[in-house]
Amino acid sequence: MSFPFDRIVLALLLAACILLAGRGWLREHPGYDPWTPLTLEERPGWATPRKLAAVRGDRDLCRSFLERSGISRIALPPLGKGECRRDDRKALAAPLAAGVTLSPARAEATCAVDAGMAWWLRHGVQPQAEAIFSSKVVRIEQLGTYNCRRIGSGDKGSWSEHATGNAIDVSAFVLANGRRITLRKGWRGDTEEAAFLHAVRDSACESFSTVLSPDYNAAHADHLHLDQARRMAGWKACR
Repeated sequence: MSFPFDRIVLALLLAACILLAGRGWLREHPGYDPWTPLTLEERPGWATPRKLAAVRGDRDLCRSFLERSGISRIALPPLGKGECRRDDRKALAAPLAAGVTLSPARAEATCAVDAGMAWWLRHGVQPQAEAIFSSKVVRIEQLGTYNCRRIGSGDKGSWSEHATGNAIDVSAFVLANGRRITLRKGWRGDTEEAAFLHAVRDSACESFSTVLSPDYNAAHADHLHLDQARRMAGWKACR
């Protein structure tokens, strides 16, 4: 028995309606659409981590993300040589675009670090500051981005991501109300400061490839180490 023609047409129309509805829903929820370019306004969904990983691993995608986000994408000339050559180098512009100053102010890192800072500030740092302190972060104190050295500063072993400026160490946050929260003093205990610092550490794990906190070892007792190391299958370290 042949299938009635009108039922075939009805099934095709139904499928088309479902497809159009799905496409409309994805337009309104880009965090679930892997084909929509990442923007800072995107509400995180299952596709967002893949987009962040793509931005981390592709300089052109990274620069496009910064441009869409109203953040300077302008690169600086390469510097250095060997394991410490910085061929991906720019002034960090994401903090200032988010109304946050860095101290020291002049910091250079990779495009991926700038993109990570942009996403972290928008979706991690500021929401947590407002939720816990009812105040925004206006300044981030940092210990540096570039340092031509190996991990642990020894003569052997793997090179640090700082060697190519692909990392930043964050030591403190200053709020609009003047409150200053440091990793060294605020990390431990059942306090608002500790809750905030742990929350921003956890949110940084979405934006960066590596996040090392005071929970990792004594060398990180006073800062969060954030870097954008490239690893197989998007594997990340969050400690």
